[in-house]
Formats: sequence, C-alpha cells, structure tokens
Amino acid sequence: MAGSKPKYRHLSRTSSHRQALLRNLVTSLMIHESISTTYPKAKEAQRLAEKLITLGKRNTQAARNRAQGVFFTPQELLPKLFGPIRERYLNRPGGYTRVLRIEPLKPDQAPSAILELVDGPKDMRFAMTARTLARERRNDDDREKRGEEARGLNDLTLKNVRKVTRFRKDGEDALEGLVRRFESMGVGKDREEKGVNGR
Repeated sequence: MAGSKPKYRHLSRTSSHRQALLRNLVTSLMIHESISTTYPKAKEAQRLAEKLITLGKRNTQAARNRAQGVFFTPQELLPKLFGPIRERYLNRPGGYTRVLRIEPLKPDQAPSAILELVDGPKDMRFAMTARTLARERRNDDDREKRGEEARGLNDLTLKNVRKVTRFRKDGEDALEGLVRRFESMGVGKDREEKGVNGR
C-alpha cells in the first residue's frame, strides 16, 4: 500500500543481495560473536540473529533445517548454535543480541555500530561495567585515605550490574574476577595522573 511504513530496511539492495548480506553478517556474528558494521545493517542483522537463536533453543529437526538455510557454513555453525549458544540462552526469554552505536568507521561517516551476542566472551557492557566497578572502588579507597566518606555506586552502575549478571551463568563470580583483573592492571590511575599533571 502506497504511503505505509516499510516493514524492514531495504538497504539500497535488491532482495537477493539483501538476503545474502544479512546471511553473511549473521554467519560472521555466530563465528566471532561480535561484529562492526553500519547501524542500519546491524539492526536488520539483529532481527535475523534473534530468530536463529530462538530456533536453536527449540532444538528440533525442523529448526535445524531452517537454520541450515541461513548460514553460509552450516556444517561449522549448526553444532555451535545448537550446542553452546543454546545452553547460554536457555533461560533467557529474549534479547540475545545487543547493538551499540560507535563512532563512524568508514570515511563517508556512515553511522556505525557493534552487533554482539549478549553474555558472550566479548560482551562489551560486561567489560565496561567491570571497569566502572574497578574505578569506583579505587576512587572510594582514595577518598577513605583522605578521610572523606566513600560514595559507593550510583543507580546506573547498580542497574548495569544487575543486567549483566542476571542470566549469565556464575555472573557475579565472573564479574568480580574481571573487576580484580582491571584493578591489577591499574584502571583509573592514568586518568588521575592526567588530571594532576594537567593543572
């Protein structure tokens, strides 16, 4: 119907080219668990990836046949989709992927984004939350040394901690381990030194 809102982004491609592009993006996402692309492509690939993971959770022969038609290398990726990825998202009701906007990567300044699998080894929000926790603990320790009162965590950080640990297996232990790693690397020191030297 003329004038209605389109149901999906056409991405300036023919139907077959668009399907091949999305299949290629989803295949790369399942292999690497995190990919960088333009924002519209990431949003469209996210839809297909969510459907594939839902098929993986069903774990029927019909679901395997449908997933096999999407991947470019099904012999490598079907065992991963119906194995570790299925186990990871078995208790999660939805929201298996995340799109994070980043600065433009291409010279034409097209809006770029990272498409990643949630609760995976390359989960960016998990790493950013751990880094924030390490920095806040360091700041609180410095305040106590100066005799000031520690502020603790703000509401946004607490919300992010709940989000990244809610469905992850051993989420709190994994987060604490990553926080300790960041603390041993000295996260927050470089920012303080720049502040002192810049004045």
